[in-house]
Amino acid sequence: MEFVYLLLGSNEGDRQQWLRDAVQEIVTHCGRVRNLSSLYETAAWGLEDQPDFLNLVMRIETNLAPQTLLESIQAIEQRLGRQRQLKWGQRTLDIDILFYGKEIIQNESLKVPHPYLQDRKFTLLPLQEIAPQWVHPVLKETITTLLQVCQDKLQVQNIGKLEFTKGGTV
Repeated sequence: MEFVYLLLGSNEGDRQQWLRDAVQEIVTHCGRVRNLSSLYETAAWGLEDQPDFLNLVMRIETNLAPQTLLESIQAIEQRLGRQRQLKWGQRTLDIDILFYGKEIIQNESLKVPHPYLQDRKFTLLPLQEIAPQWVHPVLKETITTLLQVCQDKLQVQNIGKLEFTKGGTV
């Protein structure tokens, strides 16, 4: 079993419902949820002329190998309507692997730790909420320290917990 940190984001349609559906799919196909951050709303990063994003970070425990996990989350994105037409474009759902334990993976299809996480406040804030003392295996700094030195000026607002219907599994 390995602990994995995932970033989920949506800026199209019913953003909270896309995230709820994604969490349920991750539970079903990827592993057990150990922590789930609050929801954070922020302006789009990279390609800014689009609706605001909702993001959250989750820590799961999984038996899936890194490449298998990537394939599984890409299948979840596709099932939930993700269209890959424009880099950093508007989307129903985006799931990124931030950390896969302390592993460092660099291949064509997967880069872990996520190469931009230290530059994005919308990633660092929810990550700090659930793992403030986690040490980035390449940068050798805690998430709290990375957030303190992050140059991202976008406003990121905590809007509370993701609500699930009664009887939900998360």
